[in-house]
Amino acid sequence: MFKIAVIPGDGTGPEVVAEGLKVLKAVSEKFDFNYQLIHYELGGEHYLKTGEILPDSVLEALKKMDVIYLGAIGHPEVKPGILEKGILLRTRFELDQYINLRPVRLYPGVDTPLKDKGPEDIDFVVIRENTEGAYLGAGGVHKKGTPDEVAIQEAIHTRKGVERCLRYAFEYCRKRNKKKKVTLCGKTNVLTYAFDLWERTFKEVAKEFDDIETDYAHVDAICMWMVKNPEWFDVIVTDNMFGDIITDLGAMIQGGLGIAAGGNINPKGVSMFEPMGGSAPKYTGQGVVSPLAAIGACQMMLDHLGQAEAAKAIESAIMKVVKNDVKNLSAGKMGYRTSQVGDLVVKYIQNS
Repeated sequence: MFKIAVIPGDGTGPEVVAEGLKVLKAVSEKFDFNYQLIHYELGGEHYLKTGEILPDSVLEALKKMDVIYLGAIGHPEVKPGILEKGILLRTRFELDQYINLRPVRLYPGVDTPLKDKGPEDIDFVVIRENTEGAYLGAGGVHKKGTPDEVAIQEAIHTRKGVERCLRYAFEYCRKRNKKKKVTLCGKTNVLTYAFDLWERTFKEVAKEFDDIETDYAHVDAICMWMVKNPEWFDVIVTDNMFGDIITDLGAMIQGGLGIAAGGNINPKGVSMFEPMGGSAPKYTGQGVVSPLAAIGACQMMLDHLGQAEAAKAIESAIMKVVKNDVKNLSAGKMGYRTSQVGDLVVKYIQNS
């Protein structure tokens, strides 16, 4: 019995999560596994009503779950940073979800903005360190609001944090067993202290994986090559901030945020899975956004839980939907309502 915490969140989050749960029910019946859902009403609406962001009692309850399934966090009436830091970052830090896992795969039938590139060219994974770097919030402000204002934001990298992220990347690359290449993305020519640590540790860990090719590129070059030659990449590993940036580029080349899913992984603890598209408040309640990213997050969640067959069935169904039915993943242009796309995925699962 899997204990799954469900946080539908804000905006279109509840709509897409509902479709993910619909798909979860279908595969659980087909592959005969049991689960329990525990819902938590966290997010902007809850904060505006109660003043609560992430109560300690809820955080303690989340620590006892097997996984967390998240819709979206972000509300137009809440100042940016409050919910993101108070819910997303706090959950990642407190549950030590030190890996952000982002597959970037273009499915047949999905359009990419890259000229002359297809599914055979766009199939790589970005592994982002998820609990350190500039997102720790270290720093401060002096003389705020005056002409002499000073703002300091520090990025903190530890040997432990860097090494465990790199080791995960090499192990994931070996398990993935495709090009068997790990590319370190950094900025060694400018951020010399931080990425000296990353580069030295990368070379040391690589010695334990002599079957895997290694490579390095500055983050700006990575952005160029992701557009020009995405087929070069297999596994990219990088720090928190650079990973945040390049995974959005990755989402665009795989067809958009409507199909991009990700996981916040603690390999020995509680992990959290989510669509990458955010809350999209202007589309709330209209039933026009793609649920495929949320359904893809469900697929990643089941794979993480050891339900490989169920996960493969979901991915296969998603691929059939984008090949046969939904030709445009943009909000309002799918030709189907959000719930109808979920129904299509369920149909393909049941008929497989």
